[in-house]
Order: sequence, then structure tokens, then C-alpha cells
Amino acid sequence: MKPIVALLAISPLLSGVSNAAERKPNVLFIALDDLNDWIGCLGGHPQTKTPNLDRLAASGVLFRNAYCPAASCNPSRSAIFSGLPPHRSGLYQNTQKMREVMPQAELLPRYFSRHGYWSAGSGKMLHYVIDPPSWDDYFPEKTKDNPFPRTFYPGKRPVSLPRAGDWQYVETDWAALEVTDEEFGGDWLVTKWIAEQLQREQEKPFFLACGIYRPHEPWFVPKAYFEPFPLESIQLPPGFKEGDLDDVPPVAQRLARNRYFAHIQKHGQWKHAIQAYLASIHFADAMLGRVLDALESGPHRDNTIVVLWSDHGWHLGEKEHWQKFTGWRVCARVPLMIRVPEGAPGLPEGTTAGGLCDRPVSLVDLFGTLTDLSGLPAREDIESRSLVPLLRDPDADWPHAAVTHLDRPENYAISTERWRYLHYLGAGEELYDIESDPHEWENLAPKPEHAARLAEMRALAPKPLAPIHSSPSKEPTSAKR
Repeated sequence: MKPIVALLAISPLLSGVSNAAERKPNVLFIALDDLNDWIGCLGGHPQTKTPNLDRLAASGVLFRNAYCPAASCNPSRSAIFSGLPPHRSGLYQNTQKMREVMPQAELLPRYFSRHGYWSAGSGKMLHYVIDPPSWDDYFPEKTKDNPFPRTFYPGKRPVSLPRAGDWQYVETDWAALEVTDEEFGGDWLVTKWIAEQLQREQEKPFFLACGIYRPHEPWFVPKAYFEPFPLESIQLPPGFKEGDLDDVPPVAQRLARNRYFAHIQKHGQWKHAIQAYLASIHFADAMLGRVLDALESGPHRDNTIVVLWSDHGWHLGEKEHWQKFTGWRVCARVPLMIRVPEGAPGLPEGTTAGGLCDRPVSLVDLFGTLTDLSGLPAREDIESRSLVPLLRDPDADWPHAAVTHLDRPENYAISTERWRYLHYLGAGEELYDIESDPHEWENLAPKPEHAARLAEMRALAPKPLAPIHSSPSKEPTSAKR
């Protein structure tokens, strides 16, 4: 009887080991809005303060050559969550509605939920909607389809930048607020809710999405986050150069000169705005720190994949431009960092801390990457390749380019490891060698000696190009961005 007793005694232990081995990894999916490369580990601005972004990057793989699928929020986020880039879906513009363009698309959280996950989120993940059917739970309440909790804004607006007309986005404004983080609400409430979920035991593996809205405009954050950036010390963007538009096509010059930068300079607000953007990044980084601390002190620390990304970058005067909507690197290149624990089905060894990858990757590949890492069936109906080979070896061969779309099918940028190509409807092209010219100051497209390279980049154009879906909403240009 003794052997039988011994087997009975250890059987619960064996069962526990088996259950642990079969349990899927959790996914923590974090987005920061309108964040360019002004974070410490990417070196975009020497004055930025981002200790939490930097510590997350140092704990996994930092992709230093990652690009957004589109240069504005709605098409970028819709592509990330559906696995369908704009040239497949026909969604190129903020003024289109995702569910009018893709009524049947199964988004990332619903796909995970259908495969045994609890999918929940908070804050802005899609373009000013929650898309309630895609989530099991959400904060704020998903039935209201409004992803924003209460947020403190000044009663009298604008505060810093006068309005110049209907063309000006109402949220292009900035100020240091005399409130605490908790009084401000907004991202503080979002990260509070996310932290609470991370501290709880969960019955199922989770897909948990955290949408941190800053540094999206308006750049209103508590005064404490302005204090590390005294106005008299503010440095201009490293990528700014006088006359930088002289060698780009007329169509690109028109795109760049959208009136904002001239208006901001006219009112002496350029350095004030840079200060406010840095403060907003610093605030967003602090909110990220709350989430990372909750994960690291909670029960899911060793079984959670962490992914952090931004939907697109942001101009603060580079190319005489303000905002987004361009194919230049300051807008197209985004932070991307991924940390995978040991035991993930698609990468049992996990990621190596401090990995640096310079291969050109697209955020549209996050869908395929996460299903691969989690051991879920690959989607055959989307266009999202897995980045797992680069998570295993950041220097692995990667024969792919990354495409960033603008407002219509014929306008796009293509990024390889060394070269960038911009194409505009009609006779407009740009070519840059980012190894020697990371700020894209010298357009090589007109130079005969680069004709062969130009032809190579043209051959990488996405095909076929879906037309713009025919039912855009009638949203004014000054509305949601």
C-alpha cells in the first residue's frame, strides 16, 4: 500500500505543475498617445525625464526602428487592433468610423476572450470609442462607449494659445495645473483601475489594456510635472533645422505648413509648448510607473507579457510642422518595447533583458506577435506577422519593410533598416539615409546617384491599395484628433 499512498500524496503536486504549465500567459497591453521618441532610451530630446519607460525597455526588448501603421490615431489604432493595415481595410483617416469601415472585424481583445481570456481595458485604446462588444469589462463603464474618466481642465479656455480660427484644434493648449494627480483624474484614474486588476488573483488569464492619454493634447498636467523643465532652460527639438523644407516636393511643403507652427511662433509659445510636452510625457511616465509597480508587487509578475507602444509620433517644429499626419520619421517612428516572461508558449525562454532591435517593424504586427507568444491559433485573414523571431534574437534576419500610411492610399512612407522612402499622389518622392541623416534633412530622391536605391524602395510599395472607404463621418477638422 505504501507506493499507492505515496502516489496519492504527490498527485496533487503533479496536477498543480500540469495546471501551471498549461496556463496561458497574461498580456498587459499599454498605449501612450501621441508620444514620439522623446524618451530617455530613444534619445529624442536631451531634457526628457522617463525613468519608468526606460526601466521597462531595459527589462525586455526595445525596438528602436518601430513604425506606426498610420500617421493619425484612428487608422493606426484600428490597424493595430484588427491586424489589418489601411491598405487592406480602406481606413486611412481620423474622420472615418472603424465600425462603418470594418463592421465584422474581430478585434484583438475579443479574439483573446474567445480563446479563454478575460479581456478588459481602461482609457483610450481605440479612437474615442470603447467598442463594447470587444471587451468583457472596461473602465469607465463600457456601455457608455466613452473611454475617458473625469478629468480636471481649466474653466476658462484657451489658457496659453489664442484661437486663430476654426482650423485650429480646440485642444491645442497647455498649462501647469494647481492640482494633485488624484484631483486631476484622467490617467490617474485609468492607472488606478488597471493597478487594481493587476493586484487581484484572476480566474482566467487576462488581456488587460491600459490607455494612457498623455502626452495627447491638451498639455494640461499637474504643476509638479512642469517643475523639472524651467522655461529658461528649454532646448529646441534636435531635429529642427532652418530651411529643412527647401528640398522636398511642393505637396510635402503644403502638408508641413499647416499654420500651427507659425501661429505658435507668432505668440511666442514655442518653448512654452515644448516645456508642456515634456511635462506631459513626464506625467504619462509617472502613470506608467504606477502600473509597473502594481504588476511587480502583485501575483501576476512572473506570468505577464508586457507590450508598450504609441499610436504615432508628434512634430514640435521639425519640418516647420506641428502635430502629426506626416510620413517623416518624427511622426512615423514610435516607441515599442516588449517583455516576455519565461514559459510563454511561443517563447519559452522569455526575452533577454536589455535587448535592442534595429530591424524595421510595424505596430500592425502586434496582433500576430501576441497570438504567437500566447499559443493561440494564428489568424489567417489578417496581415500581421509575428515579431517572435526578433524577440528571440534581435539581430535575426528580417527581410521586411514597415509601411506608414497617410490620409489616402497613394500617400505613404516605407522604412527599411537604413532607408526611408516617402511617396505622394502625383510626382512627389523623398528618400533618406537615416544612418547618416537620422533627422531626414537631405532629400536624396532627386540625386541621380540614388536612382537604383529609389527603384528598390518603390518596389516595396504595398499592393493592392484599398480605396478609401466611402462612408466617412462628417466630423469637422477642428474636432477629435
